[in-house]
Amino acid sequence: MTSTHAFWLAGRQATGEDSFDVTNPYDGRLVGTVAVPTDAQVEEAVAAAYAVREEFAATPAHVRVAALDHVVRRLTERTEEIAQLISAENGKPIKWARGEVGRAVSVFRFAAEEARRFNGGDAQRLDTDAGGTGRLGLTRRFPRGPVLGIAPFNFPLNLSAHKVAPAIAVGAPIILKPAPATPISSLVLGELLAETDLPAGSWSVLTVPNDKMPALVQDERLPVISFTGSGPVGYAIMESVPRKHCTLELGGNGAAVVLGDYASEADLDWAATRIATFSNYQGGQSCISVQRVIADATVYDRLVPKIVAAVEALVTGDPSDAATDVGPLVSEDAARRVESWVGEAVTAGATLLTGGKRDGATYGPTVLTDVPDSTTIADEEIFGPVLHIQKTEGEAEAFAAVNASRYGLQAGVFTHDLQTAFRAHRALEVGGVIIGDVPSYRADQMPYGGAKQSGVGREGVRYAMDDYTYERVLVLTGLAL
Repeated sequence: MTSTHAFWLAGRQATGEDSFDVTNPYDGRLVGTVAVPTDAQVEEAVAAAYAVREEFAATPAHVRVAALDHVVRRLTERTEEIAQLISAENGKPIKWARGEVGRAVSVFRFAAEEARRFNGGDAQRLDTDAGGTGRLGLTRRFPRGPVLGIAPFNFPLNLSAHKVAPAIAVGAPIILKPAPATPISSLVLGELLAETDLPAGSWSVLTVPNDKMPALVQDERLPVISFTGSGPVGYAIMESVPRKHCTLELGGNGAAVVLGDYASEADLDWAATRIATFSNYQGGQSCISVQRVIADATVYDRLVPKIVAAVEALVTGDPSDAATDVGPLVSEDAARRVESWVGEAVTAGATLLTGGKRDGATYGPTVLTDVPDSTTIADEEIFGPVLHIQKTEGEAEAFAAVNASRYGLQAGVFTHDLQTAFRAHRALEVGGVIIGDVPSYRADQMPYGGAKQSGVGREGVRYAMDDYTYERVLVLTGLAL
């Protein structure tokens, strides 16, 4: 895995004048060297995307479907190779990396299915008023224009797929900008796209440094921006281009609520296992990982030791080992930040039940209780393998605790009561409510996005396709309706 990787410029491989190294966060070994495009090459990619926009929008559906189906087949064939690469550049345990490739396969498959039925048209009689006699409206969707997709490091393949696959499905050219820490997975995706018959210029994968991004963001030839990452960066992008269409998938402070009716030993064992797993999978580096557990007072004393035991049973270590549940964070700096936030909480009065130790870029799975509201962990997204548990009295207090966060991505509610489920759906200020499970559940075809400071817009293949397009009505006159 120590080769030099070219980027993809308008569908072909290219190298620039500079390069940078990608290293494994677990052991520091070199994964690969990646070429960096020059300013002139970035301009060439943008110009090509803009020039091909009308041709790509008019591409027959079967051409786009064939390309998407091809990526499905090739990702499936290369699953183990790509999973090993994700694990190496990201530090993700191999079991989760294999799952990520499987999810990316699903994203491209969903996109192929949606592309087959996209834009069939919606006919509407307009003669409901006298002035519309003989008129029929036909509404279809058309691409807004080329898309700038900015992907994060935590799911380097699947979240790139969530940018690219919907764009191909609707015929919108896309320039994908992967995270500098984990670009190689996206470059492999470029290899698969290069094997298709998509028009030249309809896609590029540019390994642009973050400090070069403002120019791309500001470019008027890229009217759509799809960004997944931190809140400060996402909102800075949106504020800098108020006339562009932006989809922002930002941070979270995921809460798992365990209500009083979820009280049997089997119930609490299930809740504890799911909470432990999904506060720590991907090293806690998921926007919908469990960060807060809000437990009813009637189950709190029985639930807490079960969570601690389940967390302590997780295997932390080498991400290439199939037995490993929790690997390193993306960098040692990230682990130091988590360490400092936990230290601040403990100093302020929080109780450390397990974990709290760092080894390089690896931070041990950690459980806290009694976390003061004034601490950083109580308010911010920790993006690490840390959860804290609080006790509440009843449903109303629990739901209020969820809503006390300025984030609102997803929430999990452990309850058996259908009426409670519907009340949660109405009351919780989040983009998704998961009943009987943690907030970390995501199906790649469902609408995914947040409320409050967790972003704007929705991903999930069909919903991203809507975001990349707009409605245009055609009025036919003089018809015998």
